[in-house]
Amino acid sequence: MARRRNALGLDIGSSSIKLVHLKENKKGIHLESFAMAPLPTEAIVDGALMNANAVIETIRSLVEAQKLRQTEVAISVSGHPVIIKKISLPAMTPDELEESIKWEAEQYIPFDVNDVYLDYQILQSRPEQGQMDVLLVAAKRDIVDEYAGLVRDAGLSPVVVDIDALTIQNTFEVNYGYPPGESVVLIDIGASTININIISNGVTTFTRDISMGGNQYTEEIQKQLNVSYDEAEAYKLGGEQGVDADSVVPQEVERVMKAVSESMASEIHRSLDFYLATSSEGGVARVYLSGGTAKVPSLTRTIEQRVGVPVEVVDPFRNVQVDPRLFNLDYINEVRPLASVAVGLGLRRQNDNK
Repeated sequence: MARRRNALGLDIGSSSIKLVHLKENKKGIHLESFAMAPLPTEAIVDGALMNANAVIETIRSLVEAQKLRQTEVAISVSGHPVIIKKISLPAMTPDELEESIKWEAEQYIPFDVNDVYLDYQILQSRPEQGQMDVLLVAAKRDIVDEYAGLVRDAGLSPVVVDIDALTIQNTFEVNYGYPPGESVVLIDIGASTININIISNGVTTFTRDISMGGNQYTEEIQKQLNVSYDEAEAYKLGGEQGVDADSVVPQEVERVMKAVSESMASEIHRSLDFYLATSSEGGVARVYLSGGTAKVPSLTRTIEQRVGVPVEVVDPFRNVQVDPRLFNLDYINEVRPLASVAVGLGLRRQNDNK
């Protein structure tokens, strides 16, 4: 039987769209294409589609520019419409679980169970206690349907809808594996949301979304230094293209950036403290950052100082073969932190159940 091909990984973020095409064979995972395009400001706000046409056109142009004939894509959602919870249930057979999961889920999700798509995975059985651990995932139907419709309008066929935090876990597993007996923290920091996913012995034990992100840096620079949004964005990224370099002192930008990093690190630290206070899994060994905001140098240092464990930026192409004849490696190095969700989606296939 022919091996099913990978779906295209389409990461629809609030500031940009990333498209990844991976090919898996006996020799490993190969990068076939990677492309990224910015979205107009406020096209997507907190996961809500404000300018669907702009998003559709951006997706279309990305696919056309890459000359991709394939239409099957994997997409993902995150934020408030998504609930990920590890729950303990009485031990039961897979068939019994399938029958009762909807009723069980009602106790754990803050939405009407009829308004969500539900999925679940048995993490482990504990027969000696008559219990089993199950990962429960729920996503609001209207958001999933809206994103799937958007992708169809762009001429593509959504065959997988995943959750951002779980796609990053896919990426991490393929590139790093899990150290036995250790807990690691995967933190994805996008333009408007921070996803935290704590994994112990290869199993998700805690997730949380924080409504903060890279936009905070831009907004604070804009407000405190009295510059335009575009200028603030250029300063955040360390560039001064088209900006009057004499009007703002670099130390002032650094001061604002440091203050935002401190605020973000405090929120992350608070979530980790909550996890440590309520979990029996023990301390965390290492923190891995992904997302565009992971490129802010002061953030990695600040989180490391605050949390007290090593922090590094995830490389989603670590175990992916990138042909230097096909790709500009300087560009690939530049976009590594932004590609984790797209790579995780590009590892999916139609009808798989990772």
